This record gives sequence, structure tokens and C-alpha cells, in this order.
Amino acid sequence: MIRTLDLIFQDNACTIASYLLEGNTGLILIETGPHSTLPQLTKAIKEQGFKIEDVKNVLLTHIHLDHAGAAWALAAQGANIYLHPFGVRHMADPSKLMESAKRIYQDKMDELWGEMHPIPESQMITAAHQEEVEIDGLTFTAHHTPGHASHHIAWEIDKVIFTGDVAGVQIGNGPVVAPLPPPDINIEQWKESIQLLRDLKPKAMYLTHYGAVTDIEGHLNQLEENIEDLAQWVKVHLNKGESIEEMTPQFDEYCVEKLREMEMTTVEIAQYQAANPAWMSVAGLVRYWQKKNQ
Repeated sequence: MIRTLDLIFQDNACTIASYLLEGNTGLILIETGPHSTLPQLTKAIKEQGFKIEDVKNVLLTHIHLDHAGAAWALAAQGANIYLHPFGVRHMADPSKLMESAKRIYQDKMDELWGEMHPIPESQMITAAHQEEVEIDGLTFTAHHTPGHASHHIAWEIDKVIFTGDVAGVQIGNGPVVAPLPPPDINIEQWKESIQLLRDLKPKAMYLTHYGAVTDIEGHLNQLEENIEDLAQWVKVHLNKGESIEEMTPQFDEYCVEKLREMEMTTVEIAQYQAANPAWMSVAGLVRYWQKKNQ
């Protein structure tokens, strides 16, 4: 049984999810959310009839703060943390990760993300591509799925895949959109990862942003179209000689207008913006195009 935990990020429902499974001796958590939502994570686990101390193992899709920011707090109470090999050094010493985030979010760091402290390497367990990992009586397969991040894993169990960000963002019945933040967006790799998801033929994908998806082909087709659309928008404006600062408000309005065209409400648009701040994608795509042109 998969239990969906709503972390109510920035007072927005259905924006960031953690997923809870029961092992033989304790709980398994997929995604921790940011440290700022740890009180809500604790509350949500309690509402399911458990205690956060029952979480013995944590699976991270990647180490971005909205997915892994509270992992250190779970590790501090003894949980093992499963992640991509590329993520270990940043979780063992998150100073560079936090410095980079602070340059972007500045005085909103605490409000948005909270704290991040080192995790002992002895509590971190890495998984190779397509490695089967036995965790407390359950078997997960780790699929390395770069594109959104070089250190991304989609975790599969019983034909269900926890996709992190590689399958994009979808709130309710809204459109599928791609989170494209810096520093390591790679569209070619992302398309390969999307094809991997198709080839796996899951019966459901569980998005961190947000919830279960069963129309796999339709969802992934929408995602690919959105990636291409946003990438081309930035390319055109880059070719006009526009700076990131000039592009950002235009790009944000472009994304919001697309949501309005889908008849999304003000509340739903706020959920999308909290789950996937459009302005972040400008810097990610500019960096992508700059790398391609080097």
C-alpha cells in the first residue's frame, strides 16, 4: 500500500508529496520534502497511524532541496538514505549545495527550505543503474534517469515508479510541465530517460509534484512537448540577445498564460508556481543552450 503524504508546501496543498510504504520492520519513505515542511511530514505520518521515528529507510530521487532537504533529519534519527552515487558528496557536506541555493533564494532560504546538515556516509547507500535493492522485505529497482539532474533516480517497485522530477509536474487535471532549473539540465538525456519510462510500461507513476498518473503515454507525450516548447522559447529570446533578467518576467507570463488557457484557477496556478517556479527554468535553459554552443 502506497500512502501519499501532502507536505502543504508554502501553504499550498498538492504541491510536494512524500510517499510512505510499510516494510517488515519499519517504514520506507520516498522523498522527504524540504526541511521547512518537516513538521507537516511528521503530522502526516502520525495521521497514518505511525510515528516519524518508524521511518527506517529513505529513498531519494535526487538531492534538490524540495525532494531531499529533510533527509538529514531522518538520518539523525537513524534512517538509512538511498541515493544516486553522484549525490553522496553533497549530502555528506551540503555547504556548496546550500551556498548555491542561497545565491538564488537569498533571504527566503529559511522560509522556503529550512536547514540542511551533513549525513554520515555510513548511512548513505548508493544504487547503480537498474540495480535491484532489497529494503526491509521490499525490492526496488533504481533507474538512473538524468536530464532534470545528473544524479536522478526513478525508483520502481511492482510496476509502480516514483519518478521524482523526470516525469515532470502535474497538479490535479492540469497540464504536464517540465521543471528546468540549473545547473545540469540536459534535454537529450531527459528524452532518453522519458523513453526508458515508456519502455518500462509501469502501471502507474507517482510524481513528487504531484500524485499518481496512470495515462503513461499521454503524460510523457505532453512532457516532451512542453520541454521542447520551453527550450525553443528561451533559444529564440537568447538569439535576440536578451539577458536572463529580461527574459524572466516574459517567460513567467508565458507559462502562467498557458495555465490560464487550460482554465486553471488562481489557486491551481499558485500550486504550479510553488511546485515549479517558472523563473527557475530560464536560468536552467540558458545554461543548457550555452553549453551546447561552446
